[in-house]
Amino acid sequence: MSGAPAFARPALPTSDYAGLDLLATGVLIVEDDGTIGFANQAAEMLLGTSRRHLLGQPVQRLFTDEHQFERLMQSAAAGDLGQQGHTVELRRPLRESVLVQVLASLLEADGGRLLLEMHEIEQQLRHSREDRQLGLSEANRLLLRNLAHEIRNPLGGIRGAAQLLERELALAEQREFTRVIIAEADRLQALVDRLLAPHRAPRVVTEYSVHEICERVRTVILAEFPHGLEIQRDYDASMPSGRGDKEQLIQAVLNIVRNAAQALADRMADGDAQIVLRTRVARHVTIARRHVRLAAELTVIDNGPGVAEELKDRIFFPLVSGRDEGTGLGLTLAQAFVTANDGSIEFDSKPGRTAFRILLPLG
Repeated sequence: MSGAPAFARPALPTSDYAGLDLLATGVLIVEDDGTIGFANQAAEMLLGTSRRHLLGQPVQRLFTDEHQFERLMQSAAAGDLGQQGHTVELRRPLRESVLVQVLASLLEADGGRLLLEMHEIEQQLRHSREDRQLGLSEANRLLLRNLAHEIRNPLGGIRGAAQLLERELALAEQREFTRVIIAEADRLQALVDRLLAPHRAPRVVTEYSVHEICERVRTVILAEFPHGLEIQRDYDASMPSGRGDKEQLIQAVLNIVRNAAQALADRMADGDAQIVLRTRVARHVTIARRHVRLAAELTVIDNGPGVAEELKDRIFFPLVSGRDEGTGLGLTLAQAFVTANDGSIEFDSKPGRTAFRILLPLG
């Protein structure tokens, strides 16, 4: 591949490799003259450029260090890459370069075409976080359900006893104490009902619009926080409809946006609090280890102080909150509702910018 032969073999038609477009892994097939003969859709997404632009280009141009490609060829020829591959940096037009792990293998024993499988390192880390979150979500679900059932029975007894006691008391001052007991029992019952909400009611699957969900949430939040908060829309007009439990998804997004708004209290006082609702169509993504050809990406971005470092690993745990008055259930329930609709949720946070990203399969 170091030099072009006198009669370079033409790249095979894209249709010959159509099956590779079903993969979430970026795949390039390099011809024996060192040019790109095929790029699947995941490679287009990873490299941020079209297949038409990639085909026929020297593959070495993609590497920030051209010697990296030479080492890949040598390793492929020797068959000693193993399962880990090489970590390389690839150029992307109009975007910053990206670190990927590349597995290289020869398609022909005589050293002809070379197949490159590219895994974005950040994507691998995201998969690990997603796996961990799914495990935690299931553990949280079992914990909450068992805890709620253990609380409900004695709580009903406490409330009933307080009601009976109230009837026996003649003085209004004494009855005030029983009313406190009843009110606190009702508050705890409401908390238990919230804990059980994702698991109690059956899902009602209908067609929904992501933008309709965003608009519903936007209206509610602006009514709750009418001063000092701006909620911007950044919608992808090409977004198709999805199927799922619309009410669950509204509640999930509402919990996330309300959480963001509450974190913006200081900025609201200054009049510069901002939340952005951004939607994009995502193609060939992985959700819960499943390849999804088309997904809705909804990102909630705020300009608040960010998630405290000590809370980042526990942000979706039940009863964990960064506010003294918080219940610590909003994000837990949001994750439960999103997961129930076959989606995933993750976040990235630093002072001045926190982004919660929801992926939901479409079609």
